[in-house]
Amino acid sequence: MERNETGGSRTRRARVPAVIAGLLAAGIVLTGCGASGDGRTVDRSAKEDGRTAPAPPDGGRTAPAPPDGGRAGTGAPDAGRTGTAAPREGEQRSPSPAPDYLSTFALDVDTASYGYARRALAEGRLPDPATVRPEEFVNSFRPNYERPADDGFSVTLDGARAGRDGWSLVRVGLATRGADRSGERPPAALTFVVDVSGSMDEPGRLDLVKESLGLLVGQLRDDDSIALVTFSSEAETRLPMTRVGEARGRIREVVDSLATGASTNVEAGVRTGYDVAVAGHREGATNRVVLLSDALANTGSTEAETILARIDEERREYGITLFGVGVGSEFGDAFMEKLADEGDGQTTYVSTPAQARKVFVDQLPAHVELRARDAKAQVAFDRRTVEKFRLIGYENREVADEDFRNDRVDGGEIGAGHTVTALYAVRTRPGAAGPVATATVRWLDPATRAPRERSGTVATGALTADIWGSGHDSLQLTAIAAYFADTLRGGALPGTPGLGTLAGHADAIAGRSGSAVVRELADAVRRAERLRGPAEEPSEPGRTGEGELRSGDPYS
Repeated sequence: MERNETGGSRTRRARVPAVIAGLLAAGIVLTGCGASGDGRTVDRSAKEDGRTAPAPPDGGRTAPAPPDGGRAGTGAPDAGRTGTAAPREGEQRSPSPAPDYLSTFALDVDTASYGYARRALAEGRLPDPATVRPEEFVNSFRPNYERPADDGFSVTLDGARAGRDGWSLVRVGLATRGADRSGERPPAALTFVVDVSGSMDEPGRLDLVKESLGLLVGQLRDDDSIALVTFSSEAETRLPMTRVGEARGRIREVVDSLATGASTNVEAGVRTGYDVAVAGHREGATNRVVLLSDALANTGSTEAETILARIDEERREYGITLFGVGVGSEFGDAFMEKLADEGDGQTTYVSTPAQARKVFVDQLPAHVELRARDAKAQVAFDRRTVEKFRLIGYENREVADEDFRNDRVDGGEIGAGHTVTALYAVRTRPGAAGPVATATVRWLDPATRAPRERSGTVATGALTADIWGSGHDSLQLTAIAAYFADTLRGGALPGTPGLGTLAGHADAIAGRSGSAVVRELADAVRRAERLRGPAEEPSEPGRTGEGELRSGDPYS
């Protein structure tokens, strides 16, 4: 499992005005993951070969409301929703179960929340709970899910018991095929919008941005294009859209000349950046705006909503997406997230040269190729086996259940080689056996915009092992990241161990795998434990267990 440094993408939520998230994303074909009799997942194709995708566990029958009748742990209360818009010609579709047992969200691979939390903890302070988003902690690590052979998604479901009283963790894992760096891909047209305001003068801000851009210039292909806009109190175009080719030296000179100015007018920077991106728009290319800033806007419009309309307009008309890269010890996390959401993009956070290299050298050039547009996931829980469930995180990415197959509702943009993980706390009914959940991912082909779907299932047989004794380091690491984030924001998930116990589990995984990024997680958990002071161990701690070491190091 490796750090997923580049961010992810989002969708338009039912209760959020306009949201855009996108930096590197896209998708196509269809093979699925179904459950065998013992609860394990097995690959099977769902569409291309003409076979029907897996049906929801209850076959689409109407289900009664869950025992507590509420959404906080059971599902949506809107029992009148069906989520069964008419299928398009040639599209196969499974019937949907009762809405109270559906969970629907836009895919996202943002990681900024985890990066910024680590920075805060390293500086001796707890992160603001409002900036802690569990899905971004979880997606900062990339599990070694099986990759699809085509340009669609693989769907993997697994899980384990988490404490007493029937609670388990169920993991939904999605993955796309990696990019072939030596193979063909569409050219990239990247417009960098760089914050050069006074606040960027702090070490680890503009200096890190300049280093990052210098690294990237060496990684792009001759046929790629770069433009550069800077902003402080006003915005300035420093480089129009330019083919990289023989202009690498000129591009580096412009980057090296960047210096800080006065106040932070993000509105001017974004507006000018999109002007330049539209002027340099290339048909058939991946067109992106990359915003590098501490997002501490103090001049011009400082409310994201007033900038969103322009971003949304260019996304819809030209397909230009926004990638936000946050820097600085103080970072406008919520502001950057809103901008990236509206731009069908992602956000990430960098504070060291090693993190910058990971984003701009190892990932951004490879992830320019899209695999899926407007990707959404819907998980249908079986009312016969499931009493309650709760999606951990993704609050800002919720989608109305009936909009799952409404392709006018924005979803996330997913790039080559990306993984997306969602984790659920699930309480099964006493003695229940059989299917637990069916997860379906829906996306639009980035070239044709044709809808595609793929599904996978998990059964109670897959949830018998204890999470800490399952011999499954990947699932344990997902659980550690989720529990850590939920604790930082004051939550109380069933079976949550204390921070000291979580750090011990992370240390054990790091020891078995030799992974530096897992060791960083263990260090961050211990810092949080010291800052929070002594606390009682939760009443349902997970039991310790070493687990088996898998071959190789899936974390680095």
